[in-house]
Amino acid sequence: MLSILRNRTYRHLLTAQIIALVGTGLATVALGLLAYDIAGGNAGAVLGTALAIKMIAYIVVAPIVGAFADRLPRRAFLVAMDLVRCGVAVLLPFVTQVWQVYLLIFLLQSASAAFTPTFQATIPDVLPDERDYTRALSLSRLAYDLESLLSPLLAAALLSVMNFHWLFSGTAMGFIGSALMVLSVRLPASPAKPRAGGIYAHTTRGIRFYLKTPRLRGLLAVNLAAAAASAMVIVNTVVIVRELLGFGQREVAWALAAYGGGSMLVAFVLPRILDRIADRSVMLAASVMLTVLLAVSSFGLSQVGANLWAFLLVVWFLLGAAYSMSVTPSGRLLRRSAAESDRPAIFAAQFALSHVCWLIAYPVAGQIGAGWGQSAAFGVLAVLAAIGVVAAYSTWPVEDPDALAHDHADLENGHPHLQDHGAGSEHNHPYFIDDLHQRWPSN
Repeated sequence: MLSILRNRTYRHLLTAQIIALVGTGLATVALGLLAYDIAGGNAGAVLGTALAIKMIAYIVVAPIVGAFADRLPRRAFLVAMDLVRCGVAVLLPFVTQVWQVYLLIFLLQSASAAFTPTFQATIPDVLPDERDYTRALSLSRLAYDLESLLSPLLAAALLSVMNFHWLFSGTAMGFIGSALMVLSVRLPASPAKPRAGGIYAHTTRGIRFYLKTPRLRGLLAVNLAAAAASAMVIVNTVVIVRELLGFGQREVAWALAAYGGGSMLVAFVLPRILDRIADRSVMLAASVMLTVLLAVSSFGLSQVGANLWAFLLVVWFLLGAAYSMSVTPSGRLLRRSAAESDRPAIFAAQFALSHVCWLIAYPVAGQIGAGWGQSAAFGVLAVLAAIGVVAAYSTWPVEDPDALAHDHADLENGHPHLQDHGAGSEHNHPYFIDDLHQRWPSN
């Protein structure tokens, strides 16, 4: 898997991602302390609102940027977004009002919503071979998991010698480091094509094409199942460990480490699995596993008694493994479903729509857990995950080749391939496959 690091461009981009992730992890810890410093006992409400603002920024901004990202020089755009994020991080220590926190979080996450899909859409052009790209996806998953494990430890070490405000300087340095790494390489130019239509057509184009592609509708359903499981972990781990078990902060860290450990293990072995087994089979099996684990936990939480701690660690480890298996191959599907010029729009659509799933799952996990208990939260989220599994099986064709011959005669005149090939032409490409004009095999 590490052989792809011989590619200098990818190596520098991965380094940029890791540095930025560490900076973001420090900001996450510092933001919680800042919220408490400003709002005291209402810090939870402030953080909850900030999280909602983050999701709204992702959902709204990503499609807009994705519509026009292929018109912009990639390297300059990515560096500009890093600098915007750096500027926001520098300002955060000086805020004194809650509304200022909300404003800066919106700016920070809007820049991230612009940066991340564009960055993700660049990697397939840097690594055109699918085997290499698969390994890059696993390394990216590992980077996220390592950040979730190491950033809190780094923050704790730094807080022993400095005030939490200085953590934001680490965040700013992370974004500067990311920008320097991006500047150090030449990125492939995005092959932009002229398109008809106004701002609305351009902005919604990626989402419309995404939702008209059966395999991507299946991917969205898988995202719903993954969000249901991971939201349970992120939102309720501290409640289960501190209230149900009566343990301390160290055990909270161990539980989250078990989840991250399962995810990291799968990230190491997944490339070899995907070399032999189709993405659909792997991702749907993982989604079923997530649903079963949530359902079993709903009944098992009150049954295991003194073994609850061991039960929780095992379940969290398996949830992490299944989550990684369900979401890591996503980039492969997006890559196959978009022409090079359309990748920014498709990746932005995935970024926005997947966060809609998170926006649903987060409040469900929190509100059901707080109002009816953790067993109920597990059960409701199991139902939500099951809905995703059923939708994925029903919309994602069993036979899912990379490219299919199809006819554009029934499509609207605005379809980009009509401009290239003429209405009614038939050709193979891995892009937009609409089940209104392509007869898929039944499930």
